[in-house]
Amino acid sequence: MNKTDFIKTVADKAQLTQKDTKAVYEAIVETIHEEMKKGERLTLVGFGSFYVSQRAARKGINPRSGKTIDIKASKSIKFKPSTALDINKK
Repeated sequence: MNKTDFIKTVADKAQLTQKDTKAVYEAIVETIHEEMKKGERLTLVGFGSFYVSQRAARKGINPRSGKTIDIKASKSIKFKPSTALDINKK
């Protein structure tokens, strides 16, 4: 499912226009981006949590040359789904 299909599906289920649904979708995505940039954890009960994870600096190997390289420390966004989102439950 892509963004357009998602917006159509949500609009139908919520009985909203696609224009209104798209505005809500964009506001949600923007809010998630803002919270992640601040390094905050964002928990949506029944869905899951987005959080920033710190990756330490480390040594790596360049696959082309085989030489050792330094990989800088970085941040990444992680998502932990809620147990209510378990797709393997029967």
